[in-house]
Formats: sequence, C-alpha cells, structure tokens
Amino acid sequence: MSIQRQAATKAFGVEEGHPTYRLRQARYYELATDIARLAKEKESRGEGPLSVLDVGTYDGVTRKYVEAQAGDLPIEWHGVDIFPYGHEYVHKHTDWQLYHCDLEEGLNGLPSNRFDVVVCEQVLEHLHGAEHASRELTRVLSPGGTLFAGVPIFPHGVHLVRKHLVPVSDRLLKVKKVRGHVQAFSLATFRRLVKDSGTMKIQRARGF
Repeated sequence: MSIQRQAATKAFGVEEGHPTYRLRQARYYELATDIARLAKEKESRGEGPLSVLDVGTYDGVTRKYVEAQAGDLPIEWHGVDIFPYGHEYVHKHTDWQLYHCDLEEGLNGLPSNRFDVVVCEQVLEHLHGAEHASRELTRVLSPGGTLFAGVPIFPHGVHLVRKHLVPVSDRLLKVKKVRGHVQAFSLATFRRLVKDSGTMKIQRARGF
C-alpha cells in the first residue's frame, strides 16, 4: 500500500494538494518574480499596466503565481489556448482577454508587437511545428519585451533518445500510454530554437 502525506500549506503559497515542492512549481515561482518586477518598473514609469500574454493558459496557473507576488500591481491579462475545459476553467476567467488559438497553426488574429511579456510554459514540446510557434511568440512581443519560454530539458544526446527511440520502443512493446510530447530538447537545441525565432537576446537559461 502506498501512502502520500499531503502538505499542510500551499506550495509557494499558491498550489494545494501536492505532497512535495516540485521543479515545475519552482519555474512558475521564478517567472512570477520577474513579471512582478517588470510590472512594478512599468508602473513607476507611469506607463500603465503591464500587458501579459499567457500562451497555453490552462487553468491560469501563471496568473496565480504572479498574483501571489505582484499583489495589486496593474497587469492586463491575455490568454491563448484551445480551452478543452472551457473558459470557466481559467482562474478569474472573466478578467482576461481570451483567444482560442491552436499554436500549431500560429497566433492567428493576435497583433504583432503588442505584449510586454509573453509566457509559453510547457507547450512547445507538444507541437510538431515548434519553429513556427516560436516565431509567432516573437512576433507578438513588443520591442524590448520579455519572453518566458519553458520546456522539459534533457542532457544533450539524451534528448535524441527521448524523441526518436522512445516512440519506436512504445510501438514494439505495444505501450498503450499516449505520450503528448512530440519534441525533446537539450539546452543547446532549445537555445537555438529561441535564437532562430527572431531578434531575441537570451538573458538567462537554465537546465542541463
């Protein structure tokens, strides 16, 4: 019998129901710290709210983490997803501008050079056309804006095993589990993907 002990507090003050703190949560905490700082800087310049586009909104988890740190700082929230559970599934869904887009096809209908911050966390690994999607993320980012992009990172070389050999192994072993990841990145290949998407300067990168 397996027993998991539930944490008595919310992870990073945000998420309930997890027995431990996880790397995924730490990523959201770090990007929320940076977004809160950017919102404060923009407010101090008297330039109005920070415009944030969350690509792959899911349940609004990015916003939950940002609110825990940004408080009442002015932030204008925009979200992109296919919304499989409907808009109502998104945290504070009535306080967003939500766009129904399949990033595989691009951010159709969204203006270029529009958003101060674009977040794309744990999405690109699900797409066959990651290069096109990465260019679209750059397209909608305002000049001088910041892109936060995150994917699972493998040691260089191991990412090729994950991408090419695991699907073959699944077929041979008749594994029934449907794997949602169709891409696998090392830090080097992910840096190259971002740099090839436009005139981007990588400020910080983490991973193997």
